[in-house]
Amino acid sequence: MSTEKHSPEDVALSLTLAIVRSSPAPLLLLDGQLNIIAASMSFCSVFSVDAAQLTGQPLYALDGGTWDNPELRSLLAATLSGEGQPADRDIDLQQPQRPVRHLIVQASRLTYLDLEQTRILVAISDVTHARTDATLKEESARANQVLLQEVRHRVANSLQIIASVLLHNARTTASEETRGHLENAHHRVMSVAALERLLSTSEDGDINVHAYFTRLCESISASMIGDVDQIALIVEGGEGVVEARVSVSLGLIVTELVINALKHAFPNGRRGIITVDYNFHGPNWVLCVRDDGVGMPLTAPVRSGLGTSIVAALAGQLHASVEITAAHPGTQVSITHSRIALVEGAPQAVREPAAGAHPASSAIKS
Repeated sequence: MSTEKHSPEDVALSLTLAIVRSSPAPLLLLDGQLNIIAASMSFCSVFSVDAAQLTGQPLYALDGGTWDNPELRSLLAATLSGEGQPADRDIDLQQPQRPVRHLIVQASRLTYLDLEQTRILVAISDVTHARTDATLKEESARANQVLLQEVRHRVANSLQIIASVLLHNARTTASEETRGHLENAHHRVMSVAALERLLSTSEDGDINVHAYFTRLCESISASMIGDVDQIALIVEGGEGVVEARVSVSLGLIVTELVINALKHAFPNGRRGIITVDYNFHGPNWVLCVRDDGVGMPLTAPVRSGLGTSIVAALAGQLHASVEITAAHPGTQVSITHSRIALVEGAPQAVREPAAGAHPASSAIKS
């Protein structure tokens, strides 16, 4: 065992060099002239250099001068000045006959007792593969989005063809009952087709409610209302966006309620207006379909046909309640969605009501 005595300075330097060399992260220890004092073995492995040849070599001469980078110079100049901790720098390392490597470099000026000896610790992270993966993911996501929009466009075209066939059959059938069923099926298909066409032009998958309802009502009006001066179908409110999943249910509800109003609110050539109104109130929303027609007689029997079942089921899926009220004149059907605070004084603690928690009226005509 050696009995040679070492000064505290020698012991401290030896410990520092040992820590740097054994670091699992690529590290460089530089002096005040930015010459390399020591390099970690991981640095030597990542950048394929010999540790013995690095000692005393100027940093900017490393690997034939490829490390002489303006961003790296700026970082080390700021570090040497000692004016605060400089931010990390993104550096592109262009090595001969090799792909560009993307590095994140951090530099710190070490503070210790021997202030006359400047020491800079440089940490390097190679993020080349991570950035390549991120780029590939972004390109794949864009390609998938384009493909999805194209598929939705084709689905919309196919649905319109189906709707046209249904409408043609409705106009040629001799059975009033069959005609009614075919027309109802036509409008339900058209409501989904209108949504798919909007989705095909939407990059984020969200749907502008007002635009969606406007297009949907235009389609219903064109196929069901012969004289727009006789019965007007208008859209109000609805400034905002919803997820495509929600918009499907909303569109089908609107289709059912508008068809219901057209069937029952304006008998004997009565003139009138049907209004579709959708409004946001924070996380809550209200969808109203109202008419100024004859209204619902108090003695009218409760009916539970297909339209009633569809509206009730869709409202249940949205955790919304259905309410029918007299509009004086006419009838209003409101679909209301509310989020309820669980703890008083803690407005952020909210819970969606469970499906079926709200009573859904069965008095909608079908």
